[in-house]
Amino acid sequence: MLDDLWHLAEHALALPSMPTSRWHRAGVSPRTERLIDLASRLIVALLVVGWSWSIIDVARAPAGQGGPTPAAAMMASALTNGDAPNAAYLTDASLNALAGELRGASGKLRVQIRPAGAPLDAASLPEGAELRAEDSAAAKASEAPKAGIWRLAVAVGNAIKPISDFNLISTRPLSDKQNGRVGLYYLGNWPGEHGKVAAPKKAPPDRYRPPSGFIEVTQENADTRVSEHFKLRDFLTHDQANVWPKFLVLQMRNVDKLELVLADLEQRGIDVHGVKVMSGFRTPQYNKGGGDPSGRAGLSRHMYGDAADIFIDSNGDGVMDDLNHDGKSTIEDSRVISQAVDRVEAAHPELVGGAGVYPAESGHGPFIHIDSRGYRARWVGSGGG
Repeated sequence: MLDDLWHLAEHALALPSMPTSRWHRAGVSPRTERLIDLASRLIVALLVVGWSWSIIDVARAPAGQGGPTPAAAMMASALTNGDAPNAAYLTDASLNALAGELRGASGKLRVQIRPAGAPLDAASLPEGAELRAEDSAAAKASEAPKAGIWRLAVAVGNAIKPISDFNLISTRPLSDKQNGRVGLYYLGNWPGEHGKVAAPKKAPPDRYRPPSGFIEVTQENADTRVSEHFKLRDFLTHDQANVWPKFLVLQMRNVDKLELVLADLEQRGIDVHGVKVMSGFRTPQYNKGGGDPSGRAGLSRHMYGDAADIFIDSNGDGVMDDLNHDGKSTIEDSRVISQAVDRVEAAHPELVGGAGVYPAESGHGPFIHIDSRGYRARWVGSGGG
């Protein structure tokens, strides 16, 4: 018995015999290992050269002939980054690419306005990324949800990142207006709503159509910023003080224009933090007869959401600041702003529109009307806006 155990132990501890051929040996020889390493390096180098050449070739394509969009260029940068590309990194690239488009020419817009159910505007997003509203009840993640204010996010694969300091506003449709009202809020009817309107021939055809929908403004969301200097409540019609929700038409192109004008003035040393909107959106019924209707145009741009009467009151005395430093608050200070409007329109012809300067009268100081009607208009005093 002991002999059997000894033989078993001897067999278990015995070293294996040397293989009779190199094909039976474990692993590879040092020479073979060097050859495999060299081949691997060559394959990787060829892949990198081909990849880089493809990206450079796309980047050299002429504008309008398949050249990369800013977003695509951003993606190419992400792909050639030394770190391993991943969905989170690509989402950051997408967020940066979207900034210029969503925030407008001024870079200061903070909302996008879309009809409920409409596809979200994501023209600058690269393939594989999409803009989403953070609302699980939406029919599709890439469509504007029901009327309200929602966070926007960029999705790439499984990675989703919200766009900081930016919201989506979904609007109520025009069809929700019955007998001139939406709920308890009275709007009235737009020219051309029940027939053709005699719009100026030089105006873009869409500028005098009735609005497609309305922003629902509640007491809770009225302070939502639409841009760096302006909130929703700044543009509300000055009537029906105790009726909520209220309804608003607002064209973001004009908010963008206002921000560009303020930026121009700031570059010239003018403090604009006290900018005030004296009149923004006007419902048709208010434009016709609410308050003092003198000087209101029958086709006022205020009814279409792309006009605002503003003044700058950074010293808090309730009237236009002395912008031209002549020691007085007069229409000449409105003209200082009008000059900024001229410079902005020269740089951004897509925002061309009206600018009317007004003197001080009983109840208000001097101010300026600014709109983006689609053709140039200038005036002094009553009318035009």
